Amino acid sequence: MYSPQQVLANYRQQFGEGARVFFSPGRVNLLGEHVDYNGGFVLPAAIDKGIWFAIAVNNTNTANFVASDIEESFSVNLHEVRKQTGWHNYVLGILYILQKKRYIIGGFNCLFGGNLPQGAGLSSSAALEAGLVFALNELFALGLSRQQMALIAQEAEHSFPGTKCGIMDMFASLHGKRGNCMMLDCISLEYEYLPLANDEYELVLINSKVSHQLTDGGYNNRYDEAMEGLSLFQTVNKKITSFRAVSTEVVEQFSYMLSDEGHKRCLYITQEIERTREAAQCLKANDMIGFGKLMYQTHKGLKGLYEVSCSELDFLVDQAKMNYDVIGSRMMGGGFGGCTINLITKNKRDAAVTDIVSSYESVYGIQPEVYVVETGDGTREVMNDEL
Repeated sequence: MYSPQQVLANYRQQFGEGARVFFSPGRVNLLGEHVDYNGGFVLPAAIDKGIWFAIAVNNTNTANFVASDIEESFSVNLHEVRKQTGWHNYVLGILYILQKKRYIIGGFNCLFGGNLPQGAGLSSSAALEAGLVFALNELFALGLSRQQMALIAQEAEHSFPGTKCGIMDMFASLHGKRGNCMMLDCISLEYEYLPLANDEYELVLINSKVSHQLTDGGYNNRYDEAMEGLSLFQTVNKKITSFRAVSTEVVEQFSYMLSDEGHKRCLYITQEIERTREAAQCLKANDMIGFGKLMYQTHKGLKGLYEVSCSELDFLVDQAKMNYDVIGSRMMGGGFGGCTINLITKNKRDAAVTDIVSSYESVYGIQPEVYVVETGDGTREVMNDEL
């Protein structure tokens, strides 16, 4: 786990003086899971954990990258940006899309490190992409808005990494606001900040520390199944352009035309879009109990309809539901492992977490990791007085 001071010190040791420092946060998604790429609404928030970048122009045609966390590095000629493997593709994807859109950048040195736990569903890849495009925008005066940067980061992930992700992760990382989550319309990209500075409850992530690899392609497979369902509805009504225009009643009405998997996927998506709208109203009314109930409903849908949960995540949520002081819990992120996100009464947090963690460890023999997170501001430059 790195601090901005450590990142800057490592940069100086590797490249010398002259670097600027930037921070790009991870994100949590309170509600609206797996609907950002299905034209829905989401309720994400940037958090106080993320990735720090030390970066400077080097007046060459070469981009040098150092990932301090894993002690790996590589260099690329800006005239020879090609798909590679692993984390390289996230940064190369940004360079590729910037060049594709004819933005001119020169060579640079970039060293990064952070305190986002890997595999926890906090979207470290989006933080990496958003942080790099933000820093390059500043270094080379590209004139990009935060919305443009989010779209570039999304397109970058579609390209070299090949993940058909929605816009939520990058958008939240770039647009976060301390004390708030945002209600984001994933079609129009209009958004509204909603207060989350609740004195009574805390956001706690419990990392199952498992990651199941699925033979069906997991995330991308769910995307394809959802698109097949949407195409069917469009044959019935050509005015339908997204799941926003499909109700749960319509899904049930035409279930006979859908495969069993397609029916379940479409039913979850339409229910989750409706739930997220209801959840936003709960936040506006400061009805955290009502909000927590919707979190439990979402997990039920992710487990039984979208089928992206796993036994370990289900166990953690079931244990949370049995604890009076946990008002809401669900799996978070792509699924098949990673974290649950929990709303826990602040002064009862330690006891509640101990109960859940000890039960999980006794059944699975795994000691889960626990992170208390707070909302934070979006991607930004770190000023000298912060170093």
